Formats: sequence, C-alpha cells, structure tokens
Amino acid sequence: MPQTEAPAPRTEAAPRTRLRWWTELPLILLVYGCYSAGRLLARGDVSSAVDHGLAILRLEKLLRLNAEHPLNRLFTREPWLGVPADFWYASLHYVVTPAILVWLFRARSAHYRAARTWLMASTFMGLIGFTLLPTCPPRLLSPDHGFVDTMAHYSSYGWWGGEASAPRGMGGMTNQYAAMPSLHVGWALWCGIMLWRHGGTRWAKTAGVAYPLLTTLVVMGTANHYFLDAVAGVAVMGVGVLLAPYLMRGMDRARAALAARVPAVAGRTSAAGSPIVSGGCQTSAGERIPRQREARFGSGAEPGASSQDAGDGAPAPAR
Repeated sequence: MPQTEAPAPRTEAAPRTRLRWWTELPLILLVYGCYSAGRLLARGDVSSAVDHGLAILRLEKLLRLNAEHPLNRLFTREPWLGVPADFWYASLHYVVTPAILVWLFRARSAHYRAARTWLMASTFMGLIGFTLLPTCPPRLLSPDHGFVDTMAHYSSYGWWGGEASAPRGMGGMTNQYAAMPSLHVGWALWCGIMLWRHGGTRWAKTAGVAYPLLTTLVVMGTANHYFLDAVAGVAVMGVGVLLAPYLMRGMDRARAALAARVPAVAGRTSAAGSPIVSGGCQTSAGERIPRQREARFGSGAEPGASSQDAGDGAPAPAR
C-alpha cells in the first residue's frame, strides 16, 4: 500500500489583539469628557486671559501678520459667508472628527490605533495649553480692537446664543478663554491627513486638503482664534504624532506585563486548590472511568471478554 507523506505542521502567527468597539467607545468618551471638563474648569483669570490675547496681537503685529481683521470684516459684511462659517465652527468640529474615527475603525482598522493615539495625545497637550495659558479670543476683546463676534452678530440664524458656540442659555457652561492652541485647527488637520492617507479617492484627498484650510479661515473670520492659535494647533498635532509611537509601545509593554502576571497568579491558585483527580489511573479501551472493571468484576477481566477487552497489561486467557 503506497504511503502518503504526512502534511507538514502549520505554523500560525501569533494572534493580534483585536480592538473592540465596546472598549474603544468608553475610551473615546473618557478622553472627550476630560477635554470638555478641562475646558470648563481651567477658566483662569479673565484679566490674564485678556493680557495673553493682547500679547498675541502685539507679536503678530511685530511679525507683520494680520489675517484676522480682513477676514472678520468680510464675514461680518457678507452674511452668505458669515452664517455658514458660524455653522461650520459650531458643528463640524464635533461631527467630522468622530465620523473619521468611526470610519477608520470600521474600514481602516490597521491604521486606527495609531491614529487614535495621535489624536488623544494631541488633545491632552491642548488641554495643558488651555490650563497654563488661558487666552481671550479676538471676539471678546474690547470693540476698539476692531473685531466683531460673528456668532453674536448672526445668533438669530442658529442654535447658538450671543455668548459662545454652545446652545442658547449654555454659554456660561463653556470656557471661552480656551483659544490657545486652536484644537479646531488641530483636529481638522488630523482629519485631513487621515482622508489624504487612507481615503483612496480623489474626492477624499481633496476634502483632506480643503477641510483644514477652510477651518483655519473660519476660526479667524469668526474672531474665535488668532492666526498664531492656528499655528499652535498645528504644532501640537506635530508633537502628538511624534509621541504616539512611544505611547503605543509603552501601552504594549504594560499590557504584556499584565498578561504575564495574570496566568502566573491563576496557575498558583489552581495548583493549590485543585488536586489531581486521576491519581495516576489510566483508562483502557472500553472504559469511561479508570478501573471500571475492577469496581464491577474484581481484579479480573469482565466475564466473556476477549484479550482486546482486557485492561492494559492483563494476561491473555489460556487456549
């Protein structure tokens, strides 16, 4: 009979940890909750925030930068520009970013973890900036500085009130002095890079370029941020992308150390509390439990049983 060659044993790669939505969603909500709470609690002193805003204006004047005034005058004079810009500022920041995260998780899962870590690291750095450097946005400076709050100017067109981009009556629940850095610009840059890298179509790449550029124009035209706020938002995202690989490696090491400790503890518990049940007994053919025949027929084999039915090591009957 021809012998067939036994198939070579398959070597399988080590299973990768698969991210689950029910673990990712609480993590995202936790980070966003910290971001919102930090913006709310880190209000700072109003006079210090105004001083910081004026210092930024003086620095921009020294650098001959003045993009905010002409854009703000244009948005104030032209409602067809000002009203959409206010809707853009009040909504897209909170809609597009989560949508990109969900899209990456579902359709580009290989890139999701690095992108999420980058976004979170940059957000926490922005929160530190809000805490250490509360900054008055241009719209809250005294009118003699030439800025108009377009969200107050066009408040009858949207859900927001005259105090902030929050819904009417909730303006006092937001930190209006969290202007430096501009995470509107930072998050928009992150979204744009994700669309450019992983979108795969010409429309996605076009949106990846247009979205951060238009957001930068919107935050200045609505007098919510200075130009240097936008630059700081880009810088924060740059530092975040550099830190993300180190953060992921640190999390991997912590996860591996935890996984190594848990089986060791479980093994010690099992060895101490669970004695070996078999007691060295073995089952032979026809037995379901060790020494089944001995319990039923004594030390000999079952009456009428053949040698094949005898227990292991039992002598064959004489013929």
